[in-house]
Amino acid sequence: MGNMLAKGTLYVCATPIGNLGDITLRVLDTLRDVDLIAAEDTRHSRKLLQHYQIKTHMISYHEHNEKKKSLELVEKLKSGQTIALISDAGLPGISDPGTEVIRLCHKENIPVDVLPGPNAALTALVLSGISAEHFAFHGFLPTSTGVRKRILEELATLQQTQIFYEAPHRLVATLKGLSEYFGDRPAAVVRELTKLHQQVHRGTILELQEAFEKSQPRGECCIIIAPFIPIKPVGSPEQWCLEVREQVARGLTKKEAMKEVAKRYGIKKSDVYQALLDATSMDGQVSP
Repeated sequence: MGNMLAKGTLYVCATPIGNLGDITLRVLDTLRDVDLIAAEDTRHSRKLLQHYQIKTHMISYHEHNEKKKSLELVEKLKSGQTIALISDAGLPGISDPGTEVIRLCHKENIPVDVLPGPNAALTALVLSGISAEHFAFHGFLPTSTGVRKRILEELATLQQTQIFYEAPHRLVATLKGLSEYFGDRPAAVVRELTKLHQQVHRGTILELQEAFEKSQPRGECCIIIAPFIPIKPVGSPEQWCLEVREQVARGLTKKEAMKEVAKRYGIKKSDVYQALLDATSMDGQVSP
């Protein structure tokens, strides 16, 4: 039995991330019944549609034409057409095109419905066995070295499980960067999700880096990193200030020194900064 589709509605449909059997009955009915399917890669999605004998017309909607196509889709929706939005795999809008047209639809009061289904991040998280009570999803890290460095510095002390996507040829470099900023904490790399050669690699970040240096990974990867667990703060504000000054005397910048001290004591960099301000106001000394 098919869906009762509402005219002028955008249906955001999750599609399989590997195993074609993971598509929902509701998504199949919707893909058959809509007037149009907007697909991230029509050649890729054609295999899915052919497998289920779906002949609905498709147009492309990807990151390079997203703004222009979003406007066109909104006009079609305003005219009463029903449209399904799909990406190559998983849920549109999660590290895939989709957010722009959804935002425009809300702005124009066009109804949007999301049909849930497969998602690589959550599947990998559960499969990893690492705590899923609190987690943060980051998708793909930027390729720019400077931007990546800044982001990893910010995320290093996040007390939540963290999820990243990565391409196989960049996996080792990313694990190396994670170990540099996050330390050697428990982690997992999940590959080829729901496919024949699905694998879960568990260990510490460094152990995983070493393993993949020996054996080049294949297929898209999900990296799951255990939360940062701060050590119990020790020392005192006076001790923090003393160590900052010692680090500066060794050649570090004030910012670098504060970061090192904060990391050593498991405290926030802002706490070290405040201690330096307090010390300056109390004894009239100029902080380094």
